[in-house]
Amino acid sequence: MSVIVTDTGFAPATEAGFVPLADLARHQGAVDLVHTDDLKALQAALPDLNLIRIAFPAFNDGRAFTIARRLRMMGYTGTLRALGPVIADQYAMLRRVGFDQVEIPDELAQRQPAAQWAFRADWQAHDYQSRLKA
Repeated sequence: MSVIVTDTGFAPATEAGFVPLADLARHQGAVDLVHTDDLKALQAALPDLNLIRIAFPAFNDGRAFTIARRLRMMGYTGTLRALGPVIADQYAMLRRVGFDQVEIPDELAQRQPAAQWAFRADWQAHDYQSRLKA
């Protein structure tokens, strides 16, 4: 099982019928991406997608950050969900690049409870560049 993290806290994960990019023609609004997928193959389908889940193979593998940012720059306005062992300390950056949600394993949710994620939910207030300009 897994837990969905948003700015409002934890919620149980529900199956959204995700298909891998290779099966894009069979999608029903939800697609799974991995760091090696070619986003150009997804361009035409972006208006028809409600949810894109991007896998983080490890918390120290940042390629999914780039994928999320590129999708937003391509015009995707639906929900972006990070999937995998990301940590609460990364939540502000996840939100800044365009992620709306994070799906974490139950074990990680137990080690890093909702309060740790909620502490970072005001992600716009923790922008170091704004503090440097002040």
